[in-house]
Amino acid sequence: MRTAVVIPCYRVKSHILDVLARIGPEVSQVYVVDDACPEHSGDWVKEHCTDPRVQVLQHLQNQGVGGATLTGYTAALAHKAEILVKVDGDGQMDPALIPRFIGPILKGQADYTKGNRFYDLKHLDRMPLVRLLGNAALSFMAKLSTGYWNLFDINNGYTALHARAARCLPFDKISRRYFFETDMLFRLNTIRALAVDIPMDAVYGQERSNLPIRRVLGEFLGKHLRNLAKRIFYNYFLRDMTVASLELVTGTVLLAFGVVFGGVHWIDSALTGRAAPLGTIMLAALTTLVGLQMLLAFISFDVSNVPRRPIHQDLGEDQR
Repeated sequence: MRTAVVIPCYRVKSHILDVLARIGPEVSQVYVVDDACPEHSGDWVKEHCTDPRVQVLQHLQNQGVGGATLTGYTAALAHKAEILVKVDGDGQMDPALIPRFIGPILKGQADYTKGNRFYDLKHLDRMPLVRLLGNAALSFMAKLSTGYWNLFDINNGYTALHARAARCLPFDKISRRYFFETDMLFRLNTIRALAVDIPMDAVYGQERSNLPIRRVLGEFLGKHLRNLAKRIFYNYFLRDMTVASLELVTGTVLLAFGVVFGGVHWIDSALTGRAAPLGTIMLAALTTLVGLQMLLAFISFDVSNVPRRPIHQDLGEDQR
């Protein structure tokens, strides 16, 4: 199968040539996307890289890592690539791992693979503490919003995607900046694509991360909540309705009623000094507990409802 590698470039001039030199023969095409890099990484590649597989694409305006990746995806699909691999240009992702990422797709075991730097606990001490904590927090939020409870290290940008699944995605709606990897997973879940983790060890040197974790946590939280609401509506009310849909609605209503009803009477008792009737206490407690139990049952169903069958085998060649 024709495999294309997409490398978004922004401030990676000192690393990009080494990354390109380490891409193996299993790759047919390489797209270096200069995202209006102030170091002119694209021109640097044109001048110093002689690999005939490499093509440089250039943005006149910075579009973010997502925008650069989608530009590369579009070019690769136009040239009939069947697997799309995304590798960063800063040297943290070893191109020698590409066969490991495309392997499950070639075998029909996945539509999408992504790296997981948390798989081997012995290597976690290599990751800076801020990145470790930030990625853990972002990964947990992403499990909720994407529905891929079986994945971790969601923000990892080392990925591979089957072209047939890629053609089903709305490229114009996917986030183009730091939220790109998470938004990709959300979109993949809406088409029920099978995604799997690939264990990997990141390399941290003197390179500087362009992801300001402290600054984006609040922004990411809002986007995660938006995608969570969309995913639940799409999967449990628009496309299908199951017992989990009933559990979600009934549980939410009962829990909200129990908390509000019990809270109002608790405040009234505190202000007036009169004890609430036993029936009032039981009604508040019962509705709260039943509502909570139903929501936990919904979460349990959602965790078990991750996609388990690759969709690319059922898709034709002309999905877009």
